[in-house]
Amino acid sequence: MAVLDPSTWLALQRRVRFGDTDAAGVMHFHQLLRWCHEAYEESLERFGIAAAAVFPTPGGHLAVALPIVHCSAEFRRPLICGDALAIALEPQRLERGRFEIRYRFRCANPGPAGSADPRQTVDGPAAGERLVAEGLTSHLAIETETRRRCDLPEPIERWLEASSLGQGPRPL
Repeated sequence: MAVLDPSTWLALQRRVRFGDTDAAGVMHFHQLLRWCHEAYEESLERFGIAAAAVFPTPGGHLAVALPIVHCSAEFRRPLICGDALAIALEPQRLERGRFEIRYRFRCANPGPAGSADPRQTVDGPAAGERLVAEGLTSHLAIETETRRRCDLPEPIERWLEASSLGQGPRPL
């Protein structure tokens, strides 16, 4: 059953780990898109959608696939091991069978080099947090058998609808 408060599935946290960094000690660029997809998966789970309902599993069969057809990332500040991040997801239906998710990464108390005090926690957008990165993924629904465009699966439609509540009218 879905939770009624969208912040419970659209506002997430993570911490930069040593394995996320490169030889210079900063987050390696490819991690951002991995973090975006992990945030998408976690958001669906928190909303009440099982991974097997959306993502392929061994022995399972899905009628609809949701491949990413476009992605982008923008880096505003370097991130280092221990930085606490708040991730805000902004899903939006674009047209029949297509949606996108914008991801905004904020860091608590960034220092002069852009990193944060690793002892700080992140509970949501607040004073002292700075936008450090943004990501975008665009997804298209296709039938797995024919690879033709189709409608979004019902669980994703519910997630998109619930995520847009309180954000004003959006195109169908």
